[in-house]
Amino acid sequence: MKDLTTVKSAGSRPSIYRSGSGYPDLSISHSKIINVDEKTGKLLSPKNSNSDSFDTFDETHELERGLKSRQAQLLALGGAIGTGLFVGSGSALSTCGPASLVLSYTIMSSVVYFVMNMLGEMTAFLPLPGNGAQSFVNDYLSSSFGFAVGYNYWYAFSILIAAEVTAAAIVIEYWITSVNIAVWITIFLVILTVLNMSSVKYFGEAEFWFASIKLVTLTGLIILGIVLFFGGGPHHDRLGFRYWKHSPFSEHLVGGSTGRFLAVWTAIVKSGFAFICSPELIATTGGECKKPRRNIPKAANRFIYRLAFFYILGTLVISVIVDKNNPDLLSGSGNAAASPFVIGIQNAGIPVLNHIINAAILTSAASAGNSFTYSASRALYSMARRGLAPKIFTKVNRLGVPYYCVMASIAVGCLAYLNVSSTSANVFNWFANITTISGFISWVLVAFAYLRWRKAIKYYELEDRVTYKTILQPYGAYYVIGFIGLVSITNGYGVFFDFNVADFLAAYITLPIIVVLYVGHRIYDYYVNGVKYWVNPMEKVDVLTGLDLIEEEDANEPDPIPKNTLERIWFWIA
Repeated sequence: MKDLTTVKSAGSRPSIYRSGSGYPDLSISHSKIINVDEKTGKLLSPKNSNSDSFDTFDETHELERGLKSRQAQLLALGGAIGTGLFVGSGSALSTCGPASLVLSYTIMSSVVYFVMNMLGEMTAFLPLPGNGAQSFVNDYLSSSFGFAVGYNYWYAFSILIAAEVTAAAIVIEYWITSVNIAVWITIFLVILTVLNMSSVKYFGEAEFWFASIKLVTLTGLIILGIVLFFGGGPHHDRLGFRYWKHSPFSEHLVGGSTGRFLAVWTAIVKSGFAFICSPELIATTGGECKKPRRNIPKAANRFIYRLAFFYILGTLVISVIVDKNNPDLLSGSGNAAASPFVIGIQNAGIPVLNHIINAAILTSAASAGNSFTYSASRALYSMARRGLAPKIFTKVNRLGVPYYCVMASIAVGCLAYLNVSSTSANVFNWFANITTISGFISWVLVAFAYLRWRKAIKYYELEDRVTYKTILQPYGAYYVIGFIGLVSITNGYGVFFDFNVADFLAAYITLPIIVVLYVGHRIYDYYVNGVKYWVNPMEKVDVLTGLDLIEEEDANEPDPIPKNTLERIWFWIA
């Protein structure tokens, strides 16, 4: 941004800028905190979060926000429910057993519950445009932690693109194995690029329908699982808990009770891939919605309950309809050609439905890849706007798309081409391990940031201005730090039983990357910026800037009043 004008804050008044958009029905607006020069009327933007000098605000460098409320909610939920459940769950079932699978998803749901609550509290308190997990770590811990976690998020989201493209290739191989997998990878990467280079208005609409298909499909599969459980299939074979009778907890790596415990622990690590980076999606979109102090708590609560419902029941259905010894499950030694849902439908003898479900899962992979491309590009854009990435990544096209950010994220997604030289199952497992540990580390840092935020609230005596408070805090934050910290350290423990360099790197490479990013920025901050402290002193933790504006905006914007019963139901849902 050009330094066209510099003024002192005393000559300006703060306001929340919301761009004039061509779409009058937007519920997520293009907005940011700006100052208005009292003398000239010019819109001004602070040079940094603690600066008394301002640059002329340049709207042409801003994103064009065109997401509606319904699109934002399903973007977050649809991005969370991806191929980790539809495809990746097969690996956990095959390796760890049905009981371990269901238990692991239940435990991880409890972790995500607290992560979502922490992000929901901080976002609802100060829902400034652009706020999110990375900015909380940056503002409440330190800029060095913020730098490390910001790149970690971009890296994780970008690797998830490769994981979803790989999953899509796995699904297509169910029908066609004669075509080189590189062809399908190329097609999907081109589709993701085109969708993310278009206006966010069309991107959001596409994601809404993709996610709707995914949720309808998963609901239908849960109902189907109940029917098959009671013997309602074509063969009238009552499945019940048949596949739980023998070794519900598999013995993994070693025998006996230790092996069964290791099976549960491995299932927890594997299940993390299905949940990773999901709370962050709703925190990112929720930070810019209208009436945020009303809508963010509603969205956060419904998100986690919906997620737990679909994940726990979804894995229970998988454990009922598929034998863990089925050779087609994604296990590294199987053919990786189908989802456990599709295998179960095939085994039940239901014609055609397996192809329909596989097509829906293919749509799911494309949808999740689309969401993660969006999230990766916006994470990199946000870093660039803070001066933590090359300035070229702040450029947007006439549609408000940060096209260099999209291309950089897609370039990392090209790692999916590793499938050409290795099996799809192995590559999918590598990507799952890499992104899972990245997400785990981010959750731990978010929990530390949340504890610092709580101290800052008490320090500034703002307890009565916190409008969204969740239960069992700060104990939930301690639980996330302790449990996820332990999982992060031990996530690749299995490699030491049969050492493999590729698996070791996939499990642990993120840890040194985070350390290098943090130490590198810390050295720069110390010697260039003169920052001596390791964690932001309490007097430098800013929880006040913009708070009065947020409260004034919240008070002046009335809740929507439903006109009829249908609208009342819709307002409750979305």
